Amino acid sequence: MPSKLKIAVIPSTTRPTRFADRPAKWLLDIAATRNDATFEFVDLRDYPMPFFEDETSPMWAPPADETAVRWGQKIAEYDGFIFLTAEYNHGIPAVLKNALDYAYNEFVRKPATFVGYGGVGAARAVEQLRLVLAEMQVASLKHTVHINAGEFIAMLRDGKDFADFPYLDDTVGPMLDNLVWWASALKAGRDSRNQE
Repeated sequence: MPSKLKIAVIPSTTRPTRFADRPAKWLLDIAATRNDATFEFVDLRDYPMPFFEDETSPMWAPPADETAVRWGQKIAEYDGFIFLTAEYNHGIPAVLKNALDYAYNEFVRKPATFVGYGGVGAARAVEQLRLVLAEMQVASLKHTVHINAGEFIAMLRDGKDFADFPYLDDTVGPMLDNLVWWASALKAGRDSRNQE
């Protein structure tokens, strides 16, 4: 019997006051009702890496930094990814970009999808992430969840929660269905190549 797919849920920030923990809990609670994959929160706070300054890309050689090596080993465990991203100045937070720069082969030929939050649901950050991930041979998927400014501000300042916006729940199911389908298909492809 094949093992369950493993999906990493990765926040884009490490700030003490980050919002990411709230959508992470909401998403993981919904994902826990599924039996086709396991979902795990992989916190960038646990991988405090210096700015990437290695002499060569991790595509060609392992990173020199021990924490970055640990990060790559962790990422290698997963069959797919959900990035929870904020939007800083119309782009992705630097700590996420730095973490992505420290890995390569661990991401190749795996799918990713996104939960964006903030102004315009972090749509610009999600699009920037798609560009970065394309270079890393990650299949970025269409179905994405956007928590727009209205919901975001209501949760930050007005004491609202995800239960006050049930229509957001409706966007998670199709996103997860699509991610699991692609994770399964790409895992089969990777496995068949490894057996050659």
